[in-house]
Amino acid sequence: MDRRWAASPGIALMGADVPSHVTTWARAAERAGLGSVWIIEDYFHPGAYALAAAAAAVTERLAIGLGVVNPFTRHPVLLAMETAALAGIAPSRVVLGLGSSNRRWIEAQMGIPFKAPLGGLRESVEIVRRLLAGERVTFRGEVFTVDDVELEWRPPEAVPILLGVKGPRALRLAGEIADGVLCSVLASPQHVRRVRQTAGAGRPDFTVLAYLIVAISHDGHRARAATRPLIASYLGVLHGQSILLDAGLGPDRTKPFREAPERAAYLVDDALIDALAVAGTPEHCRRQLAGWAEAGLDAPIAVLPREADMTEQITLYAETAVPAWKALR
Repeated sequence: MDRRWAASPGIALMGADVPSHVTTWARAAERAGLGSVWIIEDYFHPGAYALAAAAAAVTERLAIGLGVVNPFTRHPVLLAMETAALAGIAPSRVVLGLGSSNRRWIEAQMGIPFKAPLGGLRESVEIVRRLLAGERVTFRGEVFTVDDVELEWRPPEAVPILLGVKGPRALRLAGEIADGVLCSVLASPQHVRRVRQTAGAGRPDFTVLAYLIVAISHDGHRARAATRPLIASYLGVLHGQSILLDAGLGPDRTKPFREAPERAAYLVDDALIDALAVAGTPEHCRRQLAGWAEAGLDAPIAVLPREADMTEQITLYAETAVPAWKALR
C-alpha cells in the first residue's frame, strides 16, 4: 500500500451534514493534494462505512481512513467484511482505525455488554487481521467467539490497522499489535511524544497520526476565535484524562469545561489554543505545526471548524500544511 497517507496532512469529516457533502469534500481534499480523508464515527452521527465508501467512489488517490470504529457495535467478523468491501472499492487506499468506544454509548445507551474493552480490542485486531489475510478462523476469546469463518473475498494487500487509544496500557497494547496510533483531538506535542515513546518505541515503521483542530485564515483573529467552541467542547469530554495531563492541564483546569462546555468557550485563551490546536494566519500555522513534527507526529489530520466554507478551508489548509509538513519532515 502506498504510504503517502502516513506522511502527508489529511482531513477529518464528522457531523450530521457530512452525508450531503462527503463527495464534494473528498474531491476537494484530493484536488488540493492532501493524503487522506478520515471519517470520525461518534454516536449517534452518520455511520463511517457508508461515508467512507462514498468518499472512496469519487476519488482515485486519496487514502480512506476509518477513524475509528469499534468491535462492540460491529462484531470483528462484520468489521472484516465491511473493511474488505471498502478495500475492494478503493484498492490499496484503506486504513482501519479501531477503538473501544466508551461505556456510556455502548452499554448504557445501546445495552451492549462492554466487557474487557482492551481485551476485546486485542481480540478484534487478531480476528480482523486473520480474516483479511484470507484465513479460515476459529477463535475462542474472553470477549469474542468465531467459529469456522472465512471471508468470501479478501483484499490482495494488507490493510493497515491503527488504534485510536490514549491511556498508558492501551498505548502499550497498540505498540504490541497495531501498525500505529491515531491520536484523539487535543493531542498536544507532549502527548504525541508520549505515544511515540510508549507505543512506537523500537518500531521505526510505527505510524503516529493525530486529529488536530485547525483553522487557517488571513484574518488570524477570526481563525483563532473559530476554534474556541470546539476546544471547549473537547476539554469537557476529555476532562481528567491523561491526554490533557500530558499538556499540563489537570482536572482543576478543565473542570469548568466539563460542567458547562457550551458556555465555556470564553475560557479558551490564546495559551490553550496554541497548546492544543493550529490556528491563525498561514504563517503562524506553519510555525505551530513544527511543534508536532518535532514531537514525532507522522501527519496531522485536520478537524476543521464549520464556521467557514469547508471547501475553501480544505484548500487553504492544504496550501499551508502540505508544503510546510514536507519541509518539516
